[in-house]
Amino acid sequence: MSLLVKAHRTGREIVEVTPQSAGWKHVGFRAVRLAAGETESLNTGANELCVVVLRGTVDVSVGGKLHPQLGTRDSVFDDVPPAAVYVPSAHEVVITAQRDAEVALCFAPGTGRHEPRVIDPKTMTRSVRGMGSNTRHVRDILPQTEPADHLLVVEVVTPAGNASSYPPHKHDRDAAPEETQLEETYYHRLNPPQGFAFQRVYTDDRSLDESMAVEDNDVVMVPRGYHPCVAPHGYDLYYLNVMAGPGRVWIFKNDPAHEWMLK
Repeated sequence: MSLLVKAHRTGREIVEVTPQSAGWKHVGFRAVRLAAGETESLNTGANELCVVVLRGTVDVSVGGKLHPQLGTRDSVFDDVPPAAVYVPSAHEVVITAQRDAEVALCFAPGTGRHEPRVIDPKTMTRSVRGMGSNTRHVRDILPQTEPADHLLVVEVVTPAGNASSYPPHKHDRDAAPEETQLEETYYHRLNPPQGFAFQRVYTDDRSLDESMAVEDNDVVMVPRGYHPCVAPHGYDLYYLNVMAGPGRVWIFKNDPAHEWMLK
């Protein structure tokens, strides 16, 4: 099974990954385009959900409580934080686009012990990682310091010509404090959108070793292994990461063969 999930270039449904389609236990991801006035309705069931307004403006109703006018971005490459809403299990959610919008729906198993909430964009930490051609810009949407059961959600912008998730790192063993086990999806966007980027997913023994050319709106699934990305000259790369696992702590291990560059 390929780890690359190709997007629908037109239409409402962009891309979807379920635990069943991925062959894992925790992460679900779906992205939709909503024209002004269109509505997306769902019940979270046994899952918790993080709604991320990638672009556009939407109203979000959770259990009948309306959260209006969420989202100010025209593009994921705008240097402003996204709007987001956390929803626990067993809740009805209705998303209504006030203008053309793109919305990410990030799922993981939930217990229902946390309250629904709008995640204030002002609380989303923005940081710069790396240096030189390894520089990327990170914004934490739902980090491990904020309440949730399993979900971790973060977005990253990698300037053209730079590497990201680099040096290669992995988080596929339940071995804290050295490493934790987290499944992960990468939802990729390119600027300009006709561009492409590269991502490799590989293990130490190379029993998994897949290199992919990703295009706008594609998803890469990372069940295990190291997973670096490269943005070619001329095309900025955005990706939205969704992680979840048995616990909710992100501890990664660098590939020892490439860790020298950090020194």
